Amino acid sequence: MAALLNQDEFRTALENAIKGKAATGSPFSKAWADGTLTRAQMARWAENHYKYVGPFADYLGLIYGRMSNKFMEAKDFLLANMYEEEIGGDRHTDLLIRFAEACGTTRERVLDDDTCNATTRALQAWCYAVAMREDPIVAVAALVVGLESQVPSIYRKQTPTLRDKYGFSDHEVEFFDLHIVSDEIHGERGYQIVLEHANTPEMQRRCIRICEIAAEMRLLYTNALYRDYVEPELAAVPRAA
Repeated sequence: MAALLNQDEFRTALENAIKGKAATGSPFSKAWADGTLTRAQMARWAENHYKYVGPFADYLGLIYGRMSNKFMEAKDFLLANMYEEEIGGDRHTDLLIRFAEACGTTRERVLDDDTCNATTRALQAWCYAVAMREDPIVAVAALVVGLESQVPSIYRKQTPTLRDKYGFSDHEVEFFDLHIVSDEIHGERGYQIVLEHANTPEMQRRCIRICEIAAEMRLLYTNALYRDYVEPELAAVPRAA
């Protein structure tokens, strides 16, 4: 039987489960950071991203309802996270829609369930399935550590380009500025919950594995954006003789 990892070993294993599969390595993320995407392609990102992050408070609410009252500090974190997403100031999804509109799409298209690809639907469905079926601590590992904790590293590379290359205003990119700060806090809190409460070798193994799967899911989602919205346009551009 595998031995119980100490917290330093466990944290390193969780971090390594994400490394190499992080969405920062996606061609779409790299093109964004390099400033080679069009505004229309970023609009398609926003339409898809809404389908993934729009229900994030729903995912957390499902975990909250199943979390043992023995872990009240974890429940408090989930509740606070939901509050920030929905009513703690500007609704996060409204900030995303503001950016989408600045890219040239509309609120109606962002809200339309049909303006996303199949991989985005799969990521959303996976998040719901994890929130409803997995042990709540394992679900926190998946959604907060495996997914949410990646956000600051992604947006730190993309947000300067939005201002410097594309000329978006601070008001238009507030969604990204907010999540660089808030998701760093959320991600760290998620780590602490998992490190404290995944206290058997089997629970540690499950958390490590689901962080790996979460990273794979986000990378597949981001790769699909490039495949579906960037590659066809690149293929349509005539090559110089």
